[in-house]
Order: sequence, then C-alpha cells, then structure tokens
Amino acid sequence: MEVGSLPVELWRLILAYLPLPDLGRCCLVCRAWRELILSLDSTRWRQLCLGCRECRHPNWPRRPHLPPVSWREALRQHALASRTWTQNGSDLHSSACLHLFRRRKDRRVWHAGTIAGGGYETLRGVLAAAGPYDKVVLHAGVYEEQVEVSLKVPVEIVGLGKLGDVSLLVSFDQQCPTARLCNLVFMPAWFSPVVYKTSSGHVQLDNCNFEGCQLHIRGPGTCQARFCSFAQGSSAHFLGVAISLMDSCEFSGGDSASVTVEGAPVSERNWAFKHLVALVKTFTMMTSNGSTEISNQGGKDSVGAGSHVNTPLEGDGTVIEEDGMETSSESSDEDDEQDGEKGTGLKLSYDQHGLAHLSKADTPDSSAFPALLSLSAELQRDAEARDLAALVQGCLLRRCLLRDGKGGVHLCNHGQARLEANVFRGLNYAVRCIQNAKMVMLRNEVCGCKASGVFLRLSAQGLIAENNIHSNGEAGLDIRKGANPIILCNRIHSGLRSGIVVLGNGRGSIRSNQIYGNKEAGVYILFNGNPVVSGNHIFQGLAAGIAVNENGRGLITENVIRQNQWGGADIRRGGDPVLRNNFICYGYSDGVVVGERGRGLIEGNHIYGNRGCGVWVMSSSLPQLIGNHITHNRIYGLAVFCRKDTESARDRGGPENFNEEGELMAWESDIDSEDERFSSRRPITVALVENNCISHNRAVGVYVKSSEPLNVVANMVNSNRGDGVSVIQSAQLTRLVGNCVLCNGWTGVAVDRECRVELRGNGVYGNNCHGVCFRGDGLIVENDVVGNNAVGIRVMDNADVKVLRNRVQVLRGYGISVKERVRGVVQENLVYQSHSASTKNPIRTNKQNLECVVLNNSLLTPRSQALWTLDNPPPRPHNSNPSSVTPSTLPAHLAITMTNRITASVESGCHNNGSIFCSIL
Repeated sequence: MEVGSLPVELWRLILAYLPLPDLGRCCLVCRAWRELILSLDSTRWRQLCLGCRECRHPNWPRRPHLPPVSWREALRQHALASRTWTQNGSDLHSSACLHLFRRRKDRRVWHAGTIAGGGYETLRGVLAAAGPYDKVVLHAGVYEEQVEVSLKVPVEIVGLGKLGDVSLLVSFDQQCPTARLCNLVFMPAWFSPVVYKTSSGHVQLDNCNFEGCQLHIRGPGTCQARFCSFAQGSSAHFLGVAISLMDSCEFSGGDSASVTVEGAPVSERNWAFKHLVALVKTFTMMTSNGSTEISNQGGKDSVGAGSHVNTPLEGDGTVIEEDGMETSSESSDEDDEQDGEKGTGLKLSYDQHGLAHLSKADTPDSSAFPALLSLSAELQRDAEARDLAALVQGCLLRRCLLRDGKGGVHLCNHGQARLEANVFRGLNYAVRCIQNAKMVMLRNEVCGCKASGVFLRLSAQGLIAENNIHSNGEAGLDIRKGANPIILCNRIHSGLRSGIVVLGNGRGSIRSNQIYGNKEAGVYILFNGNPVVSGNHIFQGLAAGIAVNENGRGLITENVIRQNQWGGADIRRGGDPVLRNNFICYGYSDGVVVGERGRGLIEGNHIYGNRGCGVWVMSSSLPQLIGNHITHNRIYGLAVFCRKDTESARDRGGPENFNEEGELMAWESDIDSEDERFSSRRPITVALVENNCISHNRAVGVYVKSSEPLNVVANMVNSNRGDGVSVIQSAQLTRLVGNCVLCNGWTGVAVDRECRVELRGNGVYGNNCHGVCFRGDGLIVENDVVGNNAVGIRVMDNADVKVLRNRVQVLRGYGISVKERVRGVVQENLVYQSHSASTKNPIRTNKQNLECVVLNNSLLTPRSQALWTLDNPPPRPHNSNPSSVTPSTLPAHLAITMTNRITASVESGCHNNGSIFCSIL
C-alpha cells in the first residue's frame, strides 16, 4: 500500500493505534513508511514511553516538565537498558540463541499475594519455587520476612499495579549471577537497614523506591538502577566496584552522604562489566543533549556575565590620603624663575631614548581579551585530562537529582566515580572527594549548598568540567591538603562566599572557567595553596577577583579579571604568586593590591581603566613589578604607601570559613618543597618596579609614601595628569634609576622634605612644569632633564643633595635653580640654553647660602638655528637591547647602561674639560 494513497494526517491517526511490535514492522516496509512512523514522535511514541510502568518521564527527576529530544530515542534507550541483566548467555543452557526472555520457551511466571485462583502467600515461598530466569509477579500488599532472603537463582521480581502498591520489608542477599527488581517499594526489615546487597552478581533496579534503607554493592558485583527514588535517609554504598550505573534516580532527605564510593576498583570482573561499559557508551549522544540543558539553564546570568561595554568610569574612586607636597607653591614664583621669553627656542631631540618602545600605551579593547577555550580544545592539549576522562569509571551517576540532605556523593580511599548531568540542590555539600579518590564531574548543576559545593582533600584528583556551580553558602569548590584536580570550562557564580578556594597545600589546574558574581574573591589562595589559574574570565565579583593571602602561591596567567568591586588581584600576608600576562581592568577599586607582607612576581600584565590606582603597594611588602602596562586608571598608576591596612587579609579576600563543618580550624604549617615554577625567580630584599609602562593615569604616575626602600628602574612614566613621580615620604632610600619621565601634566619628578631619593640615569622630558623639584636628601646624578616647561632641576627648602653630571635644557626658566637653605654640591652639570639672545645665567643660586657649592658646571649656547641632539652618550635612559631583552632577563640591581663622567666643550669664560656633549646634525 502506498503512503500517498491517503493524506499524511489520516495515516498518522491510523498508525497511532498500533502496538510497539507493529510499529517496528511498519518501519521495515520502505523509507517512506519509516519516515511516517518516525513522525509520530510527539504522539504515539510519547504515549508508549509514558505508558511504560518500568520507567518514568525521560527527564525525571531533574526536569520532568521538559520533553526529551526524541520520545522514540528515549524508549529505545529504556529497552536497551532493561535487557542488560539478561545478557548472561553462559547461564542460558537451553539454547545458544535464547538471549532474550521473549524467546525462552520454558520461562515461567509465578504469582504471590492475595489473588483469585491460588498462588503463593509469601515472597520466600514463591522464590523457593521459581526456577532460573523465571518471573515473579507480586500483587498489591506488604511483604515482610523476619530473616534475610537469599537469591540463589537468577530471577525477575516485578510489582503489579502502580508504584507503591507493593512494599517489601525484606533484606535480600544476592548469591546468583543476575537479578532484576522492578516497580517495588523497599523499606528496612527490623533486623537490618540494608535491604539489598551483592558482592559478585549483577542487579538491575527499575522504578523502585527506597525509604529509610540502604543498598550495598561490593566489587566485583555491579548494579544498574534506573528511575529509582531514595528517600527518608536512604543511601547507596559502593565498595571496590569496577562499574555501576545510577541513571535518572532521586536522592532526598539523607542524614549522611546519599551515595558513598569507597575503595579502588577490584581487578576481578563479573559477566555484566562489558555490557555496562557498552551501555555507557550509548549515552554519549544523550549526554551531549543534556549538556545543552545544563548550559542553557541560568542563561540570564551567562548573558549578563559575558556582556561588557567599554564605558568611561564615573563616580568616586578609592579615597587616598592626600598629604603631598605644596604643589601649588611650585608655580607661585614660577614667573620669577622664567626668563621672560615666550618663544620656545631651540629644542633638543630626545625621541631615541632607550625606553621608546614602551611609549605606546593604547587601552586594549575587549577584542584583545584571550577567548575561553572549549572543553574539547582543552582536552586536546592536556593529556592528563584526557586520561582522566577516558579511564575513570567506578560508579556512574547520570541525570540524577540529589536534594535536601546532608551530603550528595562521598568518594574516599581510592574510590572512583563519574558524575554526569546531575543536579545537586539544597545539600550541606554536593561532592566530597578525599583520600586519593578520583572522579570525573561533567555538566552537573551544583547549587544551594549550605557549605561549599565540591570538596577535594588528601591527594584527591579529578576532572571537573562544564558544570554550573552557583548560589552556594561557601566556596563553589574547596581544594586543600594535596588535592590536585583539573577544573575546566565551568561557570562558578553567585556564591555567598568565594568561587574557588585553594589552601592547605592544595594544588590544581583552573582553566577556561567563568567565575563571576561571587560575594568574596573569585579565586582565593592561602595557606600554601599553589594552583595554576590560567585563561579564566573572573568578573563582576563583590570583592577581589583573585586574593592570595597567608603564604598562598600560585601561577596566575592569561586571565581576564575585570569589573570587580575590590582589587583585581589582592596579595597580602606572605602571599607570593606569579601574576603574569593578565588583563586586570575596569575594576571599581584598585587594579592590583599588594598589602602587608605581600610578595610575588607581577609581570607582563595589562592594568587599566580601574577606578582606583593601577597598582597599590604597601611599603612592608616585597613585590616585583616587571614589564606591566599600567594605564588609564582613575587615580595613581602606582602608589606605594606606608600606612597600616585598614582591612585585614581575610577582609580583603573575604571572611572565608575554612572548616567544612563551620568551626574554626588550626592550620599546620606544612610547606611544600619549592615548586619548579618559582625556583627560577630571583630573590630580592627591596621592592622592585622595573620596565613598566605607567601612562595616561588621572593623577600621579608613581606616588611614593614609604617607610621602606624601593627600586624604580627602567620604567616609562608618561602622559599622566599629575606628576610623573612624586615621593612624599621615603624614610629609607628610594632609587629612581634609568626611567623615562615624559610629558606628564605637572612636575616630572617631585621629592618632598626629609625624603631620601637617588635619581640616576633618568630621562626627564617634556613635562608641563618643572623637570625635577627636589626638597629632600640624596643624589641627582647623570640625568637628562630636557624640554620641560619650567625649571629643569629645582632644589629648594633644606634639601641636602648632590647634583652631578646632569644634562639640562629647558624651554622657559632656569636650567638649575638652587633656593633657600640648600646644602650640597652642584657640579659638572651641562646646561643647554635654548635662546641664543638670552643674557640671564641659566643656573640660579642663593649667594647668601654658603653651604651649597656650585662649581665646574658648563653652559652651551646655540650659534645658529640648526637642529641639535643629545649624543655621546645618546638620550637617557639607556637600554642595553630594548628589542630583545625581556623584563625577567634584565639584571635586578640595574636595568640600564650607566655612562661615564661627562665633560663639555663650552663657550669662553667657562671651564673646558675637552669632551663633546652635543653634536650639530
């Protein structure tokens, strides 16, 4: 019969009355008939799937309101799973071809209960009569046995009627190779909470309820449970299992872990092992569909988290105490120090200085952010993660719901488990993995836990990927005591505490995750925690993006850390991470905070657009800031303070509760051996700021108010709105060596009273006010101070300073101005006068001050309008090889090439020491 002989709608109406075997035969007629049968998915196939008493809705218990992708495929998967326990062909002695019950001629059906026409009254009686592979049908009622019932032959026990009509108060001990129980309610017998146990055979449980009882499976025994409910404190225990499957089950109301997996998988295998492995492989397509469900849930959060617009920052930034120098007074007598000529005169070119390669500091846009890698891409480049995904089996929980109890899954003592597409909700904890256990956790949802969502302890390992972990009472993931998981491509958000906590010698690889909207630090590392945090997007947190405190370490690379309320990265109290090549931007406070006793290597980061400082450093810390771009921040580019923190370390990372049960915990100081990632880091005893670009910040570029020594070496400090470098307090020596201070909105380098500062080998060019304004104690040696709009070097108040061998040229005002009660020496400097017609001496001194010696300084006056340039040596600072030398390879004590003493060939009337300072081009 042709399909086209009737309308398709009429065919569908006719075919909707066919039973399942007839539908299968119709599919074999031709391709047109097959397509017609398949088109009945939402009608007849749905009706057949929901009418099966051995299973429930395909998406039960997680999302029964959502239809499956295909009702026919769901029914097919059920049919395959329901036959697993019958595949024990070695026990079918009657015929080699009798692999399915429907083909066994001698299979019998036994009845038990109160029925018309006879039957057995007790469960024990009917089991004694049943033969191998017979079916036992239990009619409605309660069946209770006073002693343990042994299953010695393979048998199928099925409850008749609706689920709940047949209840068993029985304790089974399976001693046969295989058994199946379906449509039953299990309750504990008076003598044992264990209602079913097996140590060698295979048991299949379909559509059963467990109430206040336990299921025990010991390897090499196996279990396949489908559409079962474990309520009122019921639990499943797996000891040394090689493989078992819990599919579409519900666990609720437990006072301990709902599922416990203990012991390494035994090497011995029973007959069902290979069949369960094959069945698990058929779930691949269904699992991928389930992953779409999980990833789409909470889509509102994901879209909001991923969206970002580069808008100007508004509102108040970090409030910082302003007790700086009297900058307004610097210009009060500026008119007195200018030569009255409005023209700019001749300029010396300084564009070829050694840090010219750092002068470009455009703000990166969101397109420059490293993209999050997919799970497949991460697995391709990580062999260890691939091995975990392929080899870890043990107990497989798939599409289960675990809710409203104390614990979800507990793995211990080398146990193994796979958790795929489950929902953990309203528990104390979702997963606890300890004592060298291994797990693979894929595409689960973990939410509403009272403590942390996932705990890993005591050398536990695992692959945790593509999960949605959110709204938990404490950390989303808690890693400690030698645990070393691989955490990939998860969404960890909206937690009441931190997103991920790594402490107590915990390790781990945390990559390509979205971590956002947590009330405390996105990633919190402390107590010798030492993870690798790479390629994550950490944003919109209510505290720091990453906090490293209490001797925490870690390699933190190539992350995007943005729009967090506190510092993008917060390092305090012995924290010593490597922070490299990250984007730290658009924060509502400072970009990087290095607080009390903080350490760490901060290298190659882009720190920009933050409402506070780019980098905030407390003087009691010892960081190394190397090769960073610190630009376009609302307040200072780099601020070094000596005042005591108002917040403690835990306040900055968040007052995390580090005991999983809520009590205060005393930590042992067991420090790991030095990691190879840190062994190459050079030791320092003074905080180091080297080879950074600090530009376009809205206040001072480098602000120093410190009680500890500081080395500022080979940095580009340009185009900031305030001073380039401002030293307000420096009880110990601050060394400014080989820096380029260029085109800042106010003074190039400003040093306040009683500050100890050494300026050596710097280039101070084109600043809007004085080049150097010095009120403190120290040295100004071999600097180039050129093209500034006021005095070149201005020394005043009670400064005690040596001004030696500098090259100075200004557009207006004096080259060197020595005022008030200055003590020291101004010697062997070369001052270039911009205007050939000027008659004013470019070096201004106080004749009544006998404590300042001025001698052997030289003056160059232009003879023509030809261009002049700095040569022999070229403009400072001098970089040995700017194109090839990376920040980490430069020497720690000095990052530039210092020059020898310079003398000059000068006009008559001045000292002539015979060398050339400037050359005419």
